[in-house]
Amino acid sequence: MYKFLKYSAVAAVGAALLAGAPAKAQSAADFFKGKTLTIVYGFGSGGTYGRFSLLFAEYMSKHIPGNPQVIAQSMPGAGGLKAANYAYNVMPKDGTGLYVPVDTLIVSELLRPKAVKFKSDKFTWLGNAVQANAVIVVRSDAGINKLEDLKSKQVIIASTGKGSQTFLMPALMNAVYGAKFKIVSGYKGSRNLQLAIEQGEAQGSSLTWLAWSTAKPQWFKPGGFAKPIVQIGFAKDKELPNVPLASEVVTDPGDKQIVNFMASMGPIGRGLTVPPGVPADRVAVLRKAFSDMIADPTFGPAAKKRKLAVNALSGEEVQKIVNESMKVDEGLLKRARAGIMGAK
Repeated sequence: MYKFLKYSAVAAVGAALLAGAPAKAQSAADFFKGKTLTIVYGFGSGGTYGRFSLLFAEYMSKHIPGNPQVIAQSMPGAGGLKAANYAYNVMPKDGTGLYVPVDTLIVSELLRPKAVKFKSDKFTWLGNAVQANAVIVVRSDAGINKLEDLKSKQVIIASTGKGSQTFLMPALMNAVYGAKFKIVSGYKGSRNLQLAIEQGEAQGSSLTWLAWSTAKPQWFKPGGFAKPIVQIGFAKDKELPNVPLASEVVTDPGDKQIVNFMASMGPIGRGLTVPPGVPADRVAVLRKAFSDMIADPTFGPAAKKRKLAVNALSGEEVQKIVNESMKVDEGLLKRARAGIMGAK
């Protein structure tokens, strides 16, 4: 009995020592094994945000160590801002929550600071899959034969909400060009917008050229149902060499600054971010996974099959653009808020 107690005591002491010893730190790569990651996006599944999100879910799993399950979750509302607010404030900050940022993220924060609950530059960008200009499209029977016609003829524009470019870009043209767009909000996603245009509820809207050209290519054949009339970006889309940039038709220097500020949304959307607080080593793993996904020789063809284009930027490149885009003169912002949002 004594011997048993003796050895039991030794074993107990050994167990206590082992319990008190620091456990081997779990590597970031090991962390993801057996986990489920959720990609949240702020629109319906049929548009470019939804299609990219589903594609990311399929491919990120292949390139994250441990091959965790990755699912995509639609969270529409407020022109994409509902998902942004959720990602920043509620989403897990351990690397298992990923967010597909809306392209108007920065613009919405700076123009509508009371309506958002996030700081754009506090998100950490993993990368961006595509850069795309915003393009305002109108029905061919809307009576707009040249851009100047926008100043004399009202055109009804369908919008998902004030946080979306479907509102912001027509409102921008009203403010800096004198267009007479009447913006009707409340549509759920780009497919519903396009259906409203087809059915005559609306006469146009603003989406990226990628969204327009992949969803409704038949509209834009010679003499077709609709036509692009103006694009907002830093350079013309290569497919639209004859469609003017807003910066080309605006004459006032202050208004040109506002247009260029609004054009900053081009490189922002349709990528992946994580909320603030995710450990740096896990961010590094996820950024590498994003880069490896883009470099995967099957990713481009898979995107093309889904009618998506790939023109990627790294997480570091997008982060720099975001940080620079946040440095806007307050006087310019006040002018932009007054003109675009009607703020006093």
